[in-house]
Amino acid sequence: MTTLTATETLLHKGSGLQVVVGLGQSGLSVANYLTKQGYHVAVTDSQPTPALAEQLPAAVDIRQFGAIDAELLQQAARIIISPGISLDTDAVAAARRANIPVVSDIQLFCEACTVPIVAITGSNAKSTVTTLVGQMAADAGVNVGVGGNIGVPALNLLANPDMQLAVLELSSFQLETVTNLGAQVATVLNMSPDHLDRHGDMLGYHQAKHRIFQGAKSVVINREDALTRPLVADNLPRLSTGIHAPDKGHYGLITDPEGHIYLARGTERLLSADKLQIKGRHNLLNAQAALALGELAGLPLDSMLNTLQQFTGLEHRCQYVATAAGLDYFNDSKGTNIGSTMAAIEGLGAVYAPKDGKLLLILGGQGKGQQFGELTPFINKYVSQVLFIGEDAKQIEQHLRATKLSDEVALHQCQTLESAFATIQQVTTSSLSQVQAVLLSPACASFDQFSGYAARGEHFSQLVSQLATDI
Repeated sequence: MTTLTATETLLHKGSGLQVVVGLGQSGLSVANYLTKQGYHVAVTDSQPTPALAEQLPAAVDIRQFGAIDAELLQQAARIIISPGISLDTDAVAAARRANIPVVSDIQLFCEACTVPIVAITGSNAKSTVTTLVGQMAADAGVNVGVGGNIGVPALNLLANPDMQLAVLELSSFQLETVTNLGAQVATVLNMSPDHLDRHGDMLGYHQAKHRIFQGAKSVVINREDALTRPLVADNLPRLSTGIHAPDKGHYGLITDPEGHIYLARGTERLLSADKLQIKGRHNLLNAQAALALGELAGLPLDSMLNTLQQFTGLEHRCQYVATAAGLDYFNDSKGTNIGSTMAAIEGLGAVYAPKDGKLLLILGGQGKGQQFGELTPFINKYVSQVLFIGEDAKQIEQHLRATKLSDEVALHQCQTLESAFATIQQVTTSSLSQVQAVLLSPACASFDQFSGYAARGEHFSQLVSQLATDI
């Protein structure tokens, strides 16, 4: 590819070469944004022929593919790293040792953004809450941009000159290179072990997540999870959420003597849980988080409650697929860590338990260094059959067997979803089977067998449809 010269390292504006590391959607958005700003931009990616290379602006004349170019990074005035690239990558680590700034697209966005930002992170439910807050804003007549980790690169939102509010889903990978985000309102929804293969341990993961609070004007915390509380000044406006009755001005749940559950703000009952289309205790927390974030962003409560009643949830997130041979099938392929799968098991399990029903759970994929024994209490309570698929299937089974797994829970190695469906037929045809629902909630990344969680979920849904047709 192009050989660098001293002249080429000069930025049009005189500020030096901007090197984009990683050519996914966020990397492409950075290249487009910086070239429009007049910067001299170079791109490097480990793939020999990145799929998006043809979409790069012609002004990006330095394109080093096939490996992340260490020499190129050493000549950068600033490196903009894609979230999929670890800071520990040799070439990146060497550049950081040379004191070359390494930032993310989110840093560029927050420096350019002139409207309030609602910033959302957490181990689970980020996409659900981000989508819901965005819909609440739109329904209230606010010109809102929704992006970040949710699919639309944050920088692309700047193309809308009329945007009044930005709602961002942010991953730990994006946050680890962000300084002073300055959000109007920020939250860490929950914390459970995830991406420990990247962050090293829970402390590293926690520190990355909590960068979301830097410069925040207000915060939302989860009373049930101490790890969501920011170490910031107590005089910041803050709202809390939780599964118990709330204090004055905060959000929570109130249960009446007949057992009906209500979303509440202080002592005021806002909405019966029965009126929500999204089910499970975890979704009641998600609804509260959206209301609290919306309140601190200035959205009207009545409008937000109307939106809540219309919201049907996201694809691949505890999504009902179909009923076949008397079993309800749920696609929770977006459950890529154990915290998410815990929530799915508990949320759905509580629906079937009163009918003496159990779940059949499909687990597996790339385990990301998690300890799957943490699932055991939830499996013992709500699950009678566990089917393992994917790269770390045997390791996950070992983790469960090493804990106090109930003798009433049967374990099956299946490797693939096709094999899992064959096993489902075998283990649920008995009159003794308690299984009333099949839940795909893998608690793992999908890249060992699929292009992503969406492809995994779509394949699961296709197999369910095929099963329903065959019956």
